[in-house]
Amino acid sequence: MNTDFVNLTTENLANEHLCCIIRSKKPHQGVEAKRQWLSERLNEGHVFRKLNEKATVFIEYAPLETAWVPITGDNYYYLYCLWVLGSHKGKGYGQSLMEYCLADAKEKGKSGICMLGAKKQKSWLSDQSFVKKYGFKVVDTTDNGYELLALSFDGTTPKFAQNVKTPKIEDNKLTIYYDMQCPYVYHAIEMIKQYCEENDVPVSLIQVDTLQKAKNLPCVFNNWAVFYKGNFETVNLLDVEYLKRILKK
Repeated sequence: MNTDFVNLTTENLANEHLCCIIRSKKPHQGVEAKRQWLSERLNEGHVFRKLNEKATVFIEYAPLETAWVPITGDNYYYLYCLWVLGSHKGKGYGQSLMEYCLADAKEKGKSGICMLGAKKQKSWLSDQSFVKKYGFKVVDTTDNGYELLALSFDGTTPKFAQNVKTPKIEDNKLTIYYDMQCPYVYHAIEMIKQYCEENDVPVSLIQVDTLQKAKNLPCVFNNWAVFYKGNFETVNLLDVEYLKRILKK
């Protein structure tokens, strides 16, 4: 196992590979948007640690107080992403990254670590069965099956903001909240714009571009959230087929 890991900093951010395997010979606008988003987060204590090669092997977390999610709590880390894909799976990389996060949290005197999960694993959320091996437990839930998982060091627990418990909005059109944390978001937004324009589907695309907007969202959020007919649908990024299924409701 290659144990050469790199933490992104404001000094190396411009030149480091950001782990998401987007095949493009030209600079990819989603990757560059992610790079810009990170450049504004790193000084807030945001951590992006990756294997030092072109691979999807990384962990990303931040102090909950400055994490762009509608979750409240004191002195926690929020775990956005922990991914190990392809030929790197099964070699201990996930364990190494998680142990780094745990050690970092304890060294900094954090009360614990939390992350978004669900009763049924969602494809765009980190593997909750993996983190439960480290003692993460469900500490809060929403009415539509999402869960807040936490590993507490001192008995305190975070919770969902009250506005996400029963997610509804007044607007009936397809509505998507998004930020630029994930490089794949840019592509998904462009696809949805094109599909909705070609098929005369009314759509509202709302960029979450401040911490305050993120904390006040009407639903769970990791970087993306979809509503249709006023009802919350998913935190999963959409492809065309998934979008069509939602629009048939």
